[in-house]
Amino acid sequence: MKITIIGTGYVGLVTGACLAELGNDVFCLDVDQRKIDMLNEGGIPIHEPGLEEVVARNRAAGRLRFSTDVAASVAHGQLQFIAVGTPPDEDGSADLQYVLAAARNIGRHMDGFKVVVDKSTVPVGTADRVSAAIKEELAARGAQTEFTVVSNPEFLKEGAAVEDFMRPDRIVIGHDSSANGQRARELMKLLYAPFNRNHERSFWMDVRSAEFTKYAANAMLATRISFMNELANLADKVGADIEAVRHGIGSDPRIGHSFLYAGAGYGGSCFPKDVQAIERTARQYGQDLLILSAVEAVNERQKHVLGRKVVARFGEDLAGKRFAVWGLAFKPNTDDMREAPSRVLLQELIARGASVAVYDPVAMPEARRVLELDLGADKLSRIEFKDAPMEALDGAEALVIVTEWKAFRSPDFEQLKARLKQPVVIDGRNLYEPAQMTGLGIEYHGIGRSVLTSK
Repeated sequence: MKITIIGTGYVGLVTGACLAELGNDVFCLDVDQRKIDMLNEGGIPIHEPGLEEVVARNRAAGRLRFSTDVAASVAHGQLQFIAVGTPPDEDGSADLQYVLAAARNIGRHMDGFKVVVDKSTVPVGTADRVSAAIKEELAARGAQTEFTVVSNPEFLKEGAAVEDFMRPDRIVIGHDSSANGQRARELMKLLYAPFNRNHERSFWMDVRSAEFTKYAANAMLATRISFMNELANLADKVGADIEAVRHGIGSDPRIGHSFLYAGAGYGGSCFPKDVQAIERTARQYGQDLLILSAVEAVNERQKHVLGRKVVARFGEDLAGKRFAVWGLAFKPNTDDMREAPSRVLLQELIARGASVAVYDPVAMPEARRVLELDLGADKLSRIEFKDAPMEALDGAEALVIVTEWKAFRSPDFEQLKARLKQPVVIDGRNLYEPAQMTGLGIEYHGIGRSVLTSK
């Protein structure tokens, strides 16, 4: 099938590369010439395990191309996937300017029936706005070309996006009941047929329900995270172990184990933005989503939990003290620093006069860029970016772990103790067992793991 992907960001590039891997002829469009040049020269603009190999393989096979030529992109694909960014606007709503600009470009150049697929995460009702934008451009040209708009939200986890796309647990597709809508259904059914050979993974519904499904899914996952983080903070007070609690409640099949890990708060490009966007949609209809308002408030507070633990142990004034930080990206297997808890921690440590040595396996260049924006060049000079995790420990008062990279799970603890000024570990992802750490002579502070000793 001939497919056009508009946008070569995280969603667009993964979608385009994986659809090409299935044998389709994919044309990827982006207005950023530097990004297109990088892709055509064999690079990729994001870190995503396995993606570089898929892109290279399909470029070499001639199934995947990259261009800034809008007219050529519209001419290429009967299926036009819109996969551009929808950043949060000032009021928390999703900014649809890039989505609507893509729709207008399709309307300006289309010649023949097109299925326009909203792949970007967009609020309920966006398909109507996309359709209206295309109709306006067709009317301006005096053209009568037919089209239809389909909602096909993505459910990709950063760090596992290629695997998620190639082995989906569900494929959500929203279309209308018109003749063109049914025509679109048949084309989408053909496109996703390779994923449904073992069993049917496609869920067919109306467009607005499909748009709503994406926000509902992310809101539920964010809710589980904030729920556990709030309970973890209470567990610290009452002397319970949140890890034992997690196993206890996760064994209930009505609850399950996924997304019940306590930590330093969620970040990234999806959960913070999508929770705000669905809250904004609700307010437009005169409804307050009280649970999601609390989810967001808990998460913002949780991003300060590591700073609070540092202050509780070392005092309000951290001038002259040095700390080591492992992990900068908001989650492992990505270099994404958007809404990362590490940014909050580093701002707090620097504001209190501390210096910091940091290490992340992938995110260092991106971290340097965003932290300069957060702190300014002068304060950034108090952060040292180290080439290895152990190098960050030298002379530090404590190690603070922010991101749960696998490389941090089994360090040489004797070397860790020798390099730190004092053997203190503040673990924002509960990577280690408190009893084991105590046995090694390490003072350990987890999230919700301050178990009281019976007297």
